Amino acid sequence: MTFIEMNPAEIDRVFAILKREAESGGYFLNPDADFSKNLVAGLLKNEKRYGYRACPCRLASGKRDEDRDIICPCDYRDPDIEEFGACYCALYVSPAVAAGKVKVAPVPERRPPRSLRGPQPAIRSITPSEPLAVPMPVWRCRVCGYLCARDQPPGICPICKATKDRFERFL
Repeated sequence: MTFIEMNPAEIDRVFAILKREAESGGYFLNPDADFSKNLVAGLLKNEKRYGYRACPCRLASGKRDEDRDIICPCDYRDPDIEEFGACYCALYVSPAVAAGKVKVAPVPERRPPRSLRGPQPAIRSITPSEPLAVPMPVWRCRVCGYLCARDQPPGICPICKATKDRFERFL
C-alpha cells in the first residue's frame, strides 16, 4: 500500500473552503475542527487516489460511476442530517449540533449494499406522472434538490457545489 502524504496547509485551505461553501448554502461542518480536518484529509486522499472526493468513511470502488452517490457531499447527506443530526461521516451536521446543543450520535448506513445498487447512469431521468409542457429540460441536483431549467445541467451546483454528473433530468 502506498502512503499518501497530506500537506497540513492544504488540509486547512480545503477545510476553510468547505466551511465557507457549507455556511453559504445553509449547512454546517462539524464544530470539532480537528475531527473535520481529519475527514478533509480523507477526502483529499481519496481525490488523489481516485480523482474524486469519495466519502472517507465508506469503501470506494475507484470507479466514479459506481461511487457517484458517495462523492462528498453525498446523496445521503440531507436525509441523514434531518433524521440523525449529522451525515454518515459527521462532516456535515445540523444547526443544533453545530451550536453544541446536541451531540452527534452514530448514523446508520443509508447506502444500499453493492448487490442492490447496480450501475448508476451518467444522467438519470425522472419520468413525470403526467405530461408537462416545459420549453426546456429541468435538472435536479441529487444532493440538495436544486432545480434549474436549461438545456444542460450546470457544471457545478450553485447550492451544494456538486458536479454536473450529480444532476438528473427532472422534467
